[in-house]
Amino acid sequence: MIVWGDDALAHRLAGELHEVYGEQVTLLVPHRPDAPRTPVARAGRAMALFGRVTAAVTRTTTATAAPAASAADGVEPAGTLRVVEAAEADDRALTDAGVERAAALALVHEDDETNIRAALTARRLNPRLRLVIRLYNRKLGQHLETLLDQAAAVAEPGLDPEKLDAATTVLSDVDTAAPGLAAAAIAGTSKVVQAGGLLLHAVERPPTAGEAPDPGLCTLALLSATAGDPAGCEGSERSGDEGPRLLPDDRTVAAATGRAAVTLEAVTPAGPTLSPGRLAASALPVASLFSRRLRWSLAGAAAAVLALALASTLTIGDHPLHAAYLTLLDIFAIGDPAIGEPTSRQVLQILAGFVGLLLLPVIVAAVIEGLGTFRTATTLRRPPRGLSGHVVLLGLGKVGTRVLARLRRLDIPVVCVESDPEARGIAVARRLRVPTVIGDVTEEGVLEAARIDRAHALLALTSVDITNLEAALSARAVTPDLRVVLRLYDDDFATAVFRTLRSAHPAALTRSRSVSHLAAPAFAGAMLGRQVLGAVPVERRVLLFAAVDVADHPLLDGLTVADAFHAGAWRVIALDGGATASGAGPRAGAAGQGWRLSPERVLGPGDRVVVAATRRGLAELLGRSGAPDRPGDDTGAGNTARTEQG
Repeated sequence: MIVWGDDALAHRLAGELHEVYGEQVTLLVPHRPDAPRTPVARAGRAMALFGRVTAAVTRTTTATAAPAASAADGVEPAGTLRVVEAAEADDRALTDAGVERAAALALVHEDDETNIRAALTARRLNPRLRLVIRLYNRKLGQHLETLLDQAAAVAEPGLDPEKLDAATTVLSDVDTAAPGLAAAAIAGTSKVVQAGGLLLHAVERPPTAGEAPDPGLCTLALLSATAGDPAGCEGSERSGDEGPRLLPDDRTVAAATGRAAVTLEAVTPAGPTLSPGRLAASALPVASLFSRRLRWSLAGAAAAVLALALASTLTIGDHPLHAAYLTLLDIFAIGDPAIGEPTSRQVLQILAGFVGLLLLPVIVAAVIEGLGTFRTATTLRRPPRGLSGHVVLLGLGKVGTRVLARLRRLDIPVVCVESDPEARGIAVARRLRVPTVIGDVTEEGVLEAARIDRAHALLALTSVDITNLEAALSARAVTPDLRVVLRLYDDDFATAVFRTLRSAHPAALTRSRSVSHLAAPAFAGAMLGRQVLGAVPVERRVLLFAAVDVADHPLLDGLTVADAFHAGAWRVIALDGGATASGAGPRAGAAGQGWRLSPERVLGPGDRVVVAATRRGLAELLGRSGAPDRPGDDTGAGNTARTEQG
């Protein structure tokens, strides 16, 4: 396995493949121009990078502690990890990394163009190579997948396409993390994972004193028992038995009185995906063309015209339509003077002329205001004065933009704060007509302009740790019980911030989410030829959902759903919507709907199931559990949160 990149996602992915799956991994690191030139084979540089990779997975405080411990204990990992430096991923660098013999290559550089160029080069050097590419541009990624798969098929014309192992998978780390970040900011919002043709709805249920959690369809996780303790380490391995329990059995759930839980509430067929174009369907409603005062003025003028037309009909006996026509002529000074007409007609003409004088400035104001509205349709809106119960989103970079789009799909009111008027998310905020404040959040008055005093939650998603912390502290000074979700890079710093904020404000909710922690399992699964359908954050751990073929699988084939359940490792959730129920053997207790499984259902070769699994459990299902179990394998650096700039 080859990983190209030098950010948190690259390090975590390389460590995931090496530590969890026991693969032979080469980390291809781009050489920084400002760094002193060092030979690729120099041991010190390689050991330092190896320490960074290990620390990203095991959360060690010393970068080189993990390799040293392995050597001292005499335990060698199942796979090996080596580090290669290169200026770019060109022919020479990829050849040195062994791309011609590699099974998979992950291109997780922060720059899309760099990844595309490297993908084209790698496909030419090894047509059978499995490619996993990190791209922010999803539309371009779909075309690139087709192009590279066609190139592989052309390079191997005599090979059956069904047997060709080369495949291209384009993933976005921010797309994986956005649901977790949005869910952390919105209390009670269901965590939804789309698994092929199914939608899995998981919700976080608050604890009930003296009672065991309601399991729903099944209990996916028990939350930390120290969640209400200001001094507790939520979700970390230091919580011990009080920490979160992933995929517990029924006995553990029954004994966990007073603990919150994440439960699977529904498994439903997936409906049509909401088109991104639908987000802008109501970007410029007709009612927003004119102010409320002007609309009342126009309504009054229309009422006056109707009253004059009605009076003309009653006094002269004219037809209503003809009376309205003459009235409009009088208002716009088009009709002739009513000489020789009855007195009532002359009076009505004078009144109509007076109404026309009143209507003229209203018409001019309507035209000016309408043109002004169209002109300002491409500008950013200011937060309305009466806005409340909204989410304040700091930072409109890669992560912030995806989270903003998801919040708007859920019809959650949002106010954005961004210091760079040219940030990538500004165009999205303008298109969605989201109120946006341009300014440095550390400056006085910026958060107040975002109506932080009446906000429901704060999402600090900038790429600068200190900025996120300062914004959180400033917001808590205004609203002590404000829900805060922080994006912090340094793990130790994030732990200290989390515990301090919870100690100072025990009644408020503080969360930290990791983009790389949520994204790395999906990238690793794609490199191994398995698609990780989604990830649900459970405090500082992560629960994965994947599709697995039952055929010839010793841990699934021929077992019932209940027998295939391994507590703390994996659990069969549903039958993939595209699978059939064919296969040998009885189907005792089959559910009425094929995608809903009874515990007595026997799994057979024709089934493809959706499983919920821990990182270690997924590795065992894939037959790639390389390293021995140890505490914290599924914790990861739950506080670290930055994987890309912006």
